[in-house]
Amino acid sequence: LKPELQINDHPEHQHGHEQSVRIIHKGKPYTIKPGNPVTLSMRPEINAVIFDLDGVITDTSEYHYLAWKQLADEMGYTFSREINEELRGIGRLESLDIILDASGVTLSVEERFNQGELKNSYYKELLKSITPENLLPGIRDFIDELKEHRIRIALASASRNAPEVIKRLGIENDFDVVMDAGAVEKGKPDPEIFVSAAEKLNVEPEFCVGVEDAAAGIMSIKSAGIFSVGIGPAAAEADWAI
Repeated sequence: LKPELQINDHPEHQHGHEQSVRIIHKGKPYTIKPGNPVTLSMRPEINAVIFDLDGVITDTSEYHYLAWKQLADEMGYTFSREINEELRGIGRLESLDIILDASGVTLSVEERFNQGELKNSYYKELLKSITPENLLPGIRDFIDELKEHRIRIALASASRNAPEVIKRLGIENDFDVVMDAGAVEKGKPDPEIFVSAAEKLNVEPEFCVGVEDAAAGIMSIKSAGIFSVGIGPAAAEADWAI
């Protein structure tokens, strides 16, 4: 039991009246007097939910697959559904590195960047077909329920296209904070994106829940000290897997 304690010399002490103790517990002040005990729950409250995007709010994985396949076919790289599964939850250039490794190809820094941009152009063209109908089942109702309970909402996506995607989904105004790959120096599984999201929400990590569908994302959430909810088999190591 580790509340922050502030025990002050209460004015009542100076006048010989009954003693009292004032404490600060999880940012809230309480005054405890003899005969008037205060019971405080040590169970963390959920004050914020931080969502991954792809595979949680919508499913653009097929678009990623098609864009990578187009690039791989043009460049003569080895690519398959199995390799595509390894790309879940990680950034664009890191994904390209996996494809290059499978193909035994080494590129210069400039070539690597240009091919990453080319893949992204194919992906962005596919994104133009996204509408609010592409929200995964239950997400709209869940977001509304969180807002009703005044639980803050953030997005922590490895995709630099996340702002455009949520705009096309019609939910850009539902998020208090939006974090994408361009907002951090280190991608998942590093915890930076979830730590930064919690900081911008002004909520301590222990009062947040992170929702992911990728192993790298679950590692990121756990390393940030946040309770993890994993969706699907790739996220089976979550604190709560569904």
